[in-house]
Amino acid sequence: MGGKKYRITGDRYPRMRRPRHRRRIVLTVVATACALGLAGWGTLQLIDVFGGRGSTAQASQGTAHCRDHGKRDTAQARTAARKLPAPGSLTVNVFNATPRSGLAKRTADELRKRGFKIGEVGNAPAAYDKKVKGSGILLGPAAADGPLKVLATQLTGAQRKTDGRKGTDLDLIIGDTFKDLTTQQNAAKSLALLTHPSPSPAADAKC
Repeated sequence: MGGKKYRITGDRYPRMRRPRHRRRIVLTVVATACALGLAGWGTLQLIDVFGGRGSTAQASQGTAHCRDHGKRDTAQARTAARKLPAPGSLTVNVFNATPRSGLAKRTADELRKRGFKIGEVGNAPAAYDKKVKGSGILLGPAAADGPLKVLATQLTGAQRKTDGRKGTDLDLIIGDTFKDLTTQQNAAKSLALLTHPSPSPAADAKC
């Protein structure tokens, strides 16, 4: 037979296997390292989730948001309250639109005791006489939203309207279901809430 001949001496044998490929070994090592790294990263993420770190961070952010939101609501409410006039700066005309006599004078006297200035007192104009079905109507100029709110604390259920008058006087027109002004104690509480508002409960509920 042709080919290379090997001599067997007893202490060395011919190498019959192919040499291993180093590239395959390197790729295997790299793949194993990547798998271990991904497994470790996933474990840390699970620890964060079940350990409460993520929820704690979200809760902290939510608390900060609610705090900022509450501050903005309070600041806006205080700014609006500063624009409200005091009762002593308002002049109120009291008119009676019902068939019952004496209501306008009695109501005007009570408003004066509560600090309001009183203008005209008498029967309601023809446009409202015997035509006011509720407890009353509060009338004022177009820019009198704040003054009307202050006057509304004195008469529960009164309807607020504006007209084209040039002056700043307000009208309180007594309606069919009128019995009396809001009690002075309740009116004072309502007025205090207007001038010293609390943070919005709706905002707190959202938080």
